[in-house]
Amino acid sequence: MKLLSPAISSLARMRLWRIEAWKLHPVDAQREVLQDLVTSAQYTEFGRKYKFSELFNIRSFKQAVPIHEYNDIKPYIQRIMNGEQNVLWNTPIFWFAKSSGTTSDKSKFIPISDESLEDCHYKAAKDVLTMYYQFNPDSELLTGKGLVIGGSHTISPMNHEAQYGDLSAVLLQNSPFWAHWLRTPELSIALMDEWEDKIEKLALSSIKENVTSISGVPTWTLVLFKRILEITGKNHMAEVWPSLQLYMHGGVSFTPYKDQFEKLIGKDIHYLEMYNASEGFFAAQEIPGDDGMLLFTDHGIFMEFMPVSEYGKPNPKTIGLDEVEKGKNYAPVISTNGGLWRYLVGDTIQFTSLIPFRIKVSGRLKHFINAFGEELIVDNTDTAIAIACEKTGAIVNDYTAAPVYFSDASNGAHEWLIEFEKMPKDFNRFIDELDTALKTVNSDYEAKRHKDIALRKPEIHALKKGLFREWLRDKGKLGGQHKVPRLSNERKYVEEILAMNKVN
Repeated sequence: MKLLSPAISSLARMRLWRIEAWKLHPVDAQREVLQDLVTSAQYTEFGRKYKFSELFNIRSFKQAVPIHEYNDIKPYIQRIMNGEQNVLWNTPIFWFAKSSGTTSDKSKFIPISDESLEDCHYKAAKDVLTMYYQFNPDSELLTGKGLVIGGSHTISPMNHEAQYGDLSAVLLQNSPFWAHWLRTPELSIALMDEWEDKIEKLALSSIKENVTSISGVPTWTLVLFKRILEITGKNHMAEVWPSLQLYMHGGVSFTPYKDQFEKLIGKDIHYLEMYNASEGFFAAQEIPGDDGMLLFTDHGIFMEFMPVSEYGKPNPKTIGLDEVEKGKNYAPVISTNGGLWRYLVGDTIQFTSLIPFRIKVSGRLKHFINAFGEELIVDNTDTAIAIACEKTGAIVNDYTAAPVYFSDASNGAHEWLIEFEKMPKDFNRFIDELDTALKTVNSDYEAKRHKDIALRKPEIHALKKGLFREWLRDKGKLGGQHKVPRLSNERKYVEEILAMNKVN
């Protein structure tokens, strides 16, 4: 393995010119991507319906093809799952990524083509490695193994040819044989779907390995760390894996978790954020810890950006990269080499840089609180939680919040359910610090809190440890990419969790 790292490092540096080409000319790269997509799919059923053969520019494409949410495109996907081909994409679709981004009872099945595997997910992964080696040319990252803490990996046959599973399962099943030499755990453990047994087997098997990198959702990675420390009797993960140098994360904001990671690991390592969803690998940090993730503009995905204010309108407006502005919330609309056409992903993003284009995920279109005109998004609340923790010595495992609506007796408020790893020294001060931080990061919230006219101080409940995990288990959503919705404009989740808190 010692010989492998310099060879991979050299190959990574050879890829740099390709990255620089689309990084320096992103608008041109996007135009070429759309042309390739439309040309490839022009004789599919979808392409014939929308006359792809007559579409020669971005304007005509947007005029011809409506924006789709999942339910709009679901009938096409269902037919492909039943064995039909050449419906959305011109090459056979045999794999579907079962989306697990929310706790909704309805699963989404995203078609995965050979092109989306090779030219999007795997190509982006190589580019992430290339950028990391550019930042850290003497890295010995590949002298050890990468620990993959993936989703619930049940591979379920759809018909005699097609299969589905979480994205991580699909990627693992289709990765080249040599990739398994660089990864731990073995496939039989990685594909387990019962998460409590899986954590135990992950811990026992990975303790023996020379782990140099980890990728996974923060919540489950912390659970694994704590179990390994219990088994080994060590104080820090650096004692278990002295060569650990990189943690790659995505799916939720890392801000509330970073302090816990630093304490449990016990040494300085690099943290690298990626935006890799079932629909595609969209962006990643060029440099660990940098502000924003570099947008991947040459990876089989054509991107449009819908201002959040357009969501719900009959004919919502979208703009291209040449019109986006820093700091504004947009909902990505994508067309992909897996057969998604003008598809609304459901995330919201903000551009942190325009030269080059870098983004951060600011929340979900349907995960926000705007009951009183406060327009509170997950990025606001993650930041505020981190500030309140820093000022009160608290550590938060997870949280959710929803509005308390006006009544005859009182005005509105936000009700927070927080599971603390470590309680604040002064609970009332934590509430005050959270409230103050929210006012600092969100001027609309600050205006509604003025003199308690529209919003009074937040109501916060400290939940019993493990309650969020119990709630997810009760929903059949325990593990992997499943996560607690941080914000909701409705009280459904809050009421369910509060009821469980009383019973337990």
